[in-house]
Amino acid sequence: MTTIQLFNYAGIFVFAATGALAASRRQLDIIAFIFLAAVTGIGGGTLRDLILGVPVFWVKDPDYLLVCAAAAVVVYFSANLVESRYRVLLWLDAVGLAAYSVMGAAKSLALGFDSSIAVVTGVMTATFGGILRDIISGEPSVLMRREIYVTAALAGSIVYIILHALSAGLELSALAAALTAFAVRGGALYFGWALPTYHKPGRTTEELERDGFIRSE
Repeated sequence: MTTIQLFNYAGIFVFAATGALAASRRQLDIIAFIFLAAVTGIGGGTLRDLILGVPVFWVKDPDYLLVCAAAAVVVYFSANLVESRYRVLLWLDAVGLAAYSVMGAAKSLALGFDSSIAVVTGVMTATFGGILRDIISGEPSVLMRREIYVTAALAGSIVYIILHALSAGLELSALAAALTAFAVRGGALYFGWALPTYHKPGRTTEELERDGFIRSE
């Protein structure tokens, strides 16, 4: 198994597990667990392949569906052991995002697409499944949280593309890029890292403090 294949399977399993965790928080049945796991695990890669005009990866290799089902079953029988499932969901999502940002970019480059396309597909692959999961399950969207999310996938994709262009080697490029994406997203979760946000001109200091744009001394 190549490094990229390993990242692919790992990313799908972890993302699928976050979908199943979302189902557990809604106390759904096993079929809903498998459905949400599959939507989350293969959603980003499906959109990527459709845009690139290549056969959808899980249609070509149905084993990916079994990976999603396996993740759903594991979570179904173990979710009750986790005290804060939403926190675990966010951290597992960070792991999946890191792996998928590499895999999405790598597939575009392997198919001969420009590096700018690789960045887009890397970000898309890493984030779309999680967005679908939150919409379907009614969870607070990771995309709407103030901490850095899409930027982490962007960082991972760019690092992979740069190292690939420098002929750094597949394993080193993939590992460094995934660690970069996870470090950025992990820092956002742990330290609350966020980019400057837009706020309506003319708002009072009290309003800005209340909404978290500035901090009082």
